[in-house]
Amino acid sequence: MDRTPSKTRAALWMSGWLALMLIVTVAGREATEAVNVFQLMLVRGVLGFAMLYPMIRINGGFAILKTARVHVHIVRNLIHFCAQFGWFYALTLIPIGQVVAIEFTMPIWTAILAAGFLGERMTSWKVIAIVLGVVGVVVIVRPAAGEINPGQLIALAAAVGFGVSIVIVKSLTRTEQAVAIIFWLLMVQSVVSLLPALYVWTWPPLQTWGWLAVIAFCGTYSHYCMARAMLHADATVVIPMDFLRVPLTAIMGWLIYSERLDALTLLGAALILAGNFLNLRPSSSVPVRTGT
Repeated sequence: MDRTPSKTRAALWMSGWLALMLIVTVAGREATEAVNVFQLMLVRGVLGFAMLYPMIRINGGFAILKTARVHVHIVRNLIHFCAQFGWFYALTLIPIGQVVAIEFTMPIWTAILAAGFLGERMTSWKVIAIVLGVVGVVVIVRPAAGEINPGQLIALAAAVGFGVSIVIVKSLTRTEQAVAIIFWLLMVQSVVSLLPALYVWTWPPLQTWGWLAVIAFCGTYSHYCMARAMLHADATVVIPMDFLRVPLTAIMGWLIYSERLDALTLLGAALILAGNFLNLRPSSSVPVRTGT
């Protein structure tokens, strides 16, 4: 598989991730109105296997799924399962915009962990890109003082879990095929959610099956896009691109749900875009010290 460093290719794959994740956000909110989150996770995993099969065939068959790092896959996907469960559950407690915005503390954890454990360089431009992205998120969300909703804490815990998961994915891309990474994600997710899902099982309405199918497809191939992006750039380059999901979610809310799109939202989007453009510039900056 081509692993040539290229920020342009990484950005193209991340555009696929962004589009699919925006769809998952809406589908997840709709589906959790009718089914339990454990049930959603199980159906997503099972349907995901069927949807991943064509990619397995294209990339050489089941032989590419063999790995000497099963323990790493299991640890990564247990962490990811908990984070994903928390993310979907938070969608039932707080507005979509809050869930997505809180999720975007994830690049902070990802950048710190990638620098500390993978040896990735924290250049001044990467730091500026992250700072601009975080400021843009704060401008859009404009958090008000007051009591913290449990859903916000769950969303924050999910963001930390996603950050850990992304760093492990970057490590896995050094030896594993992107398809194999997704296969093991679906495998662990299906096994872990099986018994809890059967315990709370209620047969979903027909329209909910449609949303579950959308989640399975977009969830499976969004992770494929992310893994491919990681082949071409450092995690500290790839993840700040995901900041774009915040303004895009705001625009989606405006178009689909008639939510107000105000000047501060546009300002936040501009800051996030500026951070991403800086993040994509050639790496000629002096690395920032991340430890002794």
